[in-house]
Amino acid sequence: MGAAPLYSLVMGLLRFPFVALVLVVIGVILAVPGCVSRVAGDHASLAYLGFDRNEYPGDDALPALRGTFSFASYWIGPPPGEKRSTWLGKRALLRSRGFGFVVLFNGRETRKLTLLSDAQEKGSFDAQTAAKLARQEGFPAGTVIFLDIEEGGRLPDAYHEYVNAWIDELERAKYHAGVYCSAMPVDEGGGVQITTVEDLQRHLAGRKLIFWVFNDACPPSPGCSFPENPPAPSQSGSYAAIAWQYAQSPRRKEFTAQCAATYASDGNCYAPGDAGHKWFLDANVATSPDPSELR
Repeated sequence: MGAAPLYSLVMGLLRFPFVALVLVVIGVILAVPGCVSRVAGDHASLAYLGFDRNEYPGDDALPALRGTFSFASYWIGPPPGEKRSTWLGKRALLRSRGFGFVVLFNGRETRKLTLLSDAQEKGSFDAQTAAKLARQEGFPAGTVIFLDIEEGGRLPDAYHEYVNAWIDELERAKYHAGVYCSAMPVDEGGGVQITTVEDLQRHLAGRKLIFWVFNDACPPSPGCSFPENPPAPSQSGSYAAIAWQYAQSPRRKEFTAQCAATYASDGNCYAPGDAGHKWFLDANVATSPDPSELR
């Protein structure tokens, strides 16, 4: 089709208000920074890249990281193995730079939860602590707080009591409960495989839980890459996931042999704008530029 007929066709379509509105909406979507549009069949979906790391990268890192990422992790409590969070007090600055958040609170280890009653008590206590810290950091009611569960596979009964108490207490505090957990299948023998996501879902008893999952195995992970059309969180191995951590630093060699070349020579993952390799990170994709804010 030549330029003149095409121009006439577009101008003709613009005579219809509904068509004009659709064209405007499409233009706005394509103009949103950090937003990638994917069309599959008749359905359009949006994917947003994000990063997480235990240590705050520093104020100077934000411009370079914002060039790639729409959201960042935010530890309101100490990350695993740490005594304090270096993210505290940085919410306003991150928000002013355009970042959304995945708000994180470290979960207990399974070996430290044995009795059901003790697990319930600790789940409630941790949720109360997380809600208090979230309020102090300025996260409003309705924010999703993700409980960090590092262990994969099937969880013991006491841990399910812990998680369910976490959910119930956060709801009472006017926050929403989420978990960061594994979507990687664990072989239990006899042809049985289980993921932590599936195990948690089977024990919720009607409760609502929001999932941020990790699965750095290549495939389905693209490795330490930041494609123009990143895979959807549902490709992580869990259709329930609203966010997917698809690359970790350092890379886990047993899962990433097929995408080893996407990582730096030291085995870590770095943002494209970090030419000096100052801030190793874990890479994520989500259905929202602000996964801790329900829309």
